[in-house]
Amino acid sequence: MQSEPETVCNVAISFDRCKITSVTCSCGNKDIFYCAHVVALSLYRIRKPDQVKLHLPISETLFQMNRDQLQKFVQYLITVHHTEVLPTAQKLADEILSQNSEINQVHGAPDPTAGASIDDENCWHLDEEQVQEQVKLFLSQGGYHGSGKQLNLLFAKVREMLKMRDSNGARMLTLITEQFMADPRLSLWTQQGTAMTDKYRQLWDELGALWMCIVLNPHCKLEQKSSWLKQLKKWNSVDVCPWEDGNHGNELPNLTNALPQGANANQENLGQCKSLEYQHLPAHKFLEEGESYLTLAVEVALIGLGQQRIMPDGLYAQEKVCRNEEQLISKLQEIELDDTLVKIFRKQAVFLLEGGPYSGLGEVIHRESVPMHTFAKYLFTSLLPHDAELAYKTALRAMRLLVLESTAPSGDMSRPHHIASVVPNRYPRWFTLSHIESQQCELASTMLTAAKGDVRRLETVLESIQKNIHSSSHIFKLAQDAFKIATLVDSLPDITLLKVSLELGLQ
Repeated sequence: MQSEPETVCNVAISFDRCKITSVTCSCGNKDIFYCAHVVALSLYRIRKPDQVKLHLPISETLFQMNRDQLQKFVQYLITVHHTEVLPTAQKLADEILSQNSEINQVHGAPDPTAGASIDDENCWHLDEEQVQEQVKLFLSQGGYHGSGKQLNLLFAKVREMLKMRDSNGARMLTLITEQFMADPRLSLWTQQGTAMTDKYRQLWDELGALWMCIVLNPHCKLEQKSSWLKQLKKWNSVDVCPWEDGNHGNELPNLTNALPQGANANQENLGQCKSLEYQHLPAHKFLEEGESYLTLAVEVALIGLGQQRIMPDGLYAQEKVCRNEEQLISKLQEIELDDTLVKIFRKQAVFLLEGGPYSGLGEVIHRESVPMHTFAKYLFTSLLPHDAELAYKTALRAMRLLVLESTAPSGDMSRPHHIASVVPNRYPRWFTLSHIESQQCELASTMLTAAKGDVRRLETVLESIQKNIHSSSHIFKLAQDAFKIATLVDSLPDITLLKVSLELGLQ
């Protein structure tokens, strides 16, 4: 800064195989990342390599000196820095002159300027103590003073390291996780039976997601993976380690409008990001022609979204299911579908419709399977211009909401004359049910809009609505939607849609 007096800093940087392995700076600024002076010297060394004189390792230079030169070298060195090095010099001199000293048992002497052996592990400099101190400080502030933002910046740094295949990524995440596990609030919340705050739980989610990236890294050695597995099991066995589903509390959470805040918390941020241009990069190692990293990424996303999964128990975990699905779909919506990607969509839609128990769009699913309404709406709108038949087939299959339909007979079935009364089973605690029903309604409305003018399809959609939607308010909303679509200003009223509106209104 111009207003500040100019200060001179002494900076030392050690390199090993193109990596900065250690740094020291007299400025005294302690942080996880390099101070401005270290960065400045690094840039100077990169941009003006000719200005930095290269020397042989000091051991080589000393080897070339005769006895008088060596004595002069040592005495001048001690004279220039006598207050700092004289005690050390005298101690070393005493040890060298003593035949039985440990220093005389070792052949040769260390040389910090010679670099490491080729077999030695080499990694970027990371001030582990500073990482621990910073994370501890941020956690102690309990989400105030922007500490949550600072922790997210640290997570972003780990992501960057993983992207660059920097081995420090896993080291840094290990240090962060250890501090999270040592947070005294964990035992306090466990003892009191209270749930942790959503903001804090989101940090734990990010921690878990980063560990997933690390253990799934195909470039890691097996011994690394086994050591991480051992470490993760160790953390998992600690009593205060939070459950992913987060239902530690004895009290039921306050469910008033719980989901909209949760499901849209990150927005049948994302908004602020600039839209990216996705391109096909050829993946030479893969067999099928026309495949690229983009087609593979899209296919994996579609497979993941279509997997059948059981709704978890806790409120937070149920919100997370919706939130993660919406985030992934919003990523997919940034991609412009070309012919290659449309083929992937068609292939996956057929696979999911014909799939067995793994598919959430299969013919038979578990009663508590997470509904596919949001995903099916995205599939429907993507496939409609290219394969309308497949689009409707997918969306109609996804309309079901079995958790509201399940009934079971009660009474003594061993006696033929005994009439079994049919009573609904106990509903599982689906805290996000109102959100799910509104998504089901959205899917139905999307199909009604698209089916305008097609009598056969409108009747099929009407049947699906009558069979699968149980909420009177949503049926009434669909009746209104059908009426609006049927009576658009720029066209003649659609008689079939008006009939659909009337039937739904009567229902």
